[in-house]
Amino acid sequence: MTTEINELTYIAQIRAAASFVQERLGSLKPVIGLILGSGLGDLADQVESPVAIDYNDVPHFPVSTVEGHAGRFVAGMLEGKPVIVMQGRFHYYEGYDMRKVVFPVYVMKQLGIDALVITNAAGGMNRSFSAGDLMLITDHINMTGANPLIGKNDAELGVRFPDMSEAYSREFGMLAKRLAPSIQGGDGETLSLQEGVYCGISGPTYMTPAELKMLAKIGGDAVGMSTVGEVIAARHAGMRVLGISCITDMAIGEELEPLTHEQVVAVANRTKPKFIGLVKAFVREVQV
Repeated sequence: MTTEINELTYIAQIRAAASFVQERLGSLKPVIGLILGSGLGDLADQVESPVAIDYNDVPHFPVSTVEGHAGRFVAGMLEGKPVIVMQGRFHYYEGYDMRKVVFPVYVMKQLGIDALVITNAAGGMNRSFSAGDLMLITDHINMTGANPLIGKNDAELGVRFPDMSEAYSREFGMLAKRLAPSIQGGDGETLSLQEGVYCGISGPTYMTPAELKMLAKIGGDAVGMSTVGEVIAARHAGMRVLGISCITDMAIGEELEPLTHEQVVAVANRTKPKFIGLVKAFVREVQV
């Protein structure tokens, strides 16, 4: 059953959750937020002097129910900057209202974060991609059938009609592209960063061949079940976003083969060295 949010209390819930988190962070003031997708949560283990906060303990937070999502905040220092990492996220297909899915984004904004790195595991629809590639998200197509901003707008969160002409920061993207050639994986190969448009779907089923053909024809390069709602909320809140997809499988409609979530997580695990290297380099170099 869909979790409903009382329109009158949404901002109050955000404030309460942010206050709870900040109390546990003490003097730490994160400047960068990171949302880690399926199989990519190990980056949180790189955080120094970590403070871990289970989502279950945070007021008004949903609960992460998906394998590969640990379900906690990890805050501390990463590459010399204070960060807060979402080790696991929430999805529309879990039965949550889209506003509940993006609730943590607004909490991070309340904590003072203006720069957000959002990652996901995705299927590659561009024939020039390969499983194990990383893709810089340059734009997205919202095919979820939902938008987190539907309903009464609270001006404290953002404007009624936020601009999406630069949903993903061009400045952040240029930095990621500049850094990519210096990143090596466990195989010793240099990272070749792909670029493309991410199609967000509701899930939880993977796509049919006909659906994948349609998404490719309308301009999609990768497809997944997250990210677009969070990016909409982040832009609503005035945050700058870097989006990175880990291409865990090839989702070519004409050549589609059976796929399991375990396979997705396994490929994400193999790609982690390059992924972690890129994100850490970005955190180190970005100006916030």
